[in-house]
Amino acid sequence: MPPEPAVKPSPEAAHRAEAVPRWTERLQRFGPVLGLVLLCVAGTALNSDFATLDNAMNVLTRTAFIGIIAVGMCFVIISGGIDLSVGSMAALIAGAVIMFINAMGPVTGSPVLAVALGAGLALLLGAVFGLAHGLLITKGRIEPFIVTLGTLGIFRAYLTYFSNGGAITLDNDLADAYAPVYYASLAGVPVPVWVFLAVAVAGAVILNRTAFGRYVQAIGSNEQVARYAAVHVDRVKMLTYVLLGLCVGVATLLYVPRLGSASPTTGLLWELEAIAAVIIGGTVLKGGAGSIVGTVIGAILLSVISNILNLTSIISVYLNAAVQGFVIIIVAFLQRGRR
Repeated sequence: MPPEPAVKPSPEAAHRAEAVPRWTERLQRFGPVLGLVLLCVAGTALNSDFATLDNAMNVLTRTAFIGIIAVGMCFVIISGGIDLSVGSMAALIAGAVIMFINAMGPVTGSPVLAVALGAGLALLLGAVFGLAHGLLITKGRIEPFIVTLGTLGIFRAYLTYFSNGGAITLDNDLADAYAPVYYASLAGVPVPVWVFLAVAVAGAVILNRTAFGRYVQAIGSNEQVARYAAVHVDRVKMLTYVLLGLCVGVATLLYVPRLGSASPTTGLLWELEAIAAVIIGGTVLKGGAGSIVGTVIGAILLSVISNILNLTSIISVYLNAAVQGFVIIIVAFLQRGRR
């Protein structure tokens, strides 16, 4: 008997089949925004001080450091990599910059010039550290987890060595010249928030409007196919780590005048917060897809959680890192199988 002809689904059935993944995709896209809105409503209900303008600026300022690093981390994770060393990297850069500025202050005779030179050093160190990661991963063929786990210990150990286990402190006159980088405001908005906004906009443009951004997503989706498509995979991967290193340098520059010192605890668990912000923002942990806007929302959401814990007594503020860890595990669980 001849085989029965295949029955084509009706247009209505095909539309219903396509609607399910579309709604799922929309939920994943707008989930961070919905979570942030619900948190803000809960925070306002728990403490009236939460909804004030001063508290909002405080939350955004605290978000700036992790948010800037998370923008760079987004590129690395989309490409299929990871970096566990950003907190230790920031600590070492902070210590090196403070020592450099203290040394250059008397030489230049200008605190402002010394701070400007220190800013250049921070960006240079971030780029060099990122390039070292990229070379070890691409040319050395070592897994990103192993490379950055190793440098996590190396960076913090060197800072501890330079500080003799204590703190490296910025001289008073230099600290006064450096202070506006963190404490000054433009149009009522703190400088770190403006820098965070600029970095996020630049990151979104690079990811969504340039060939480099498309290559990053292609490598994360399928590295072998990207190679067949004549994409310089190793070069693109190295550039993602250099970009992340530059973001760490910028974040460190904003953070140093806050305390005016660097110690072995500087930047502790920043890698956890940066990765959490990226994952919460909808970036696929396996690579291939992600959003800078979602990463920014994820970073703000984490800061809001911390702020609510500080303003209320629901749970101890010492459990903030535990909350972030649970969030990473839950979001990764929900992303399983997603590519």
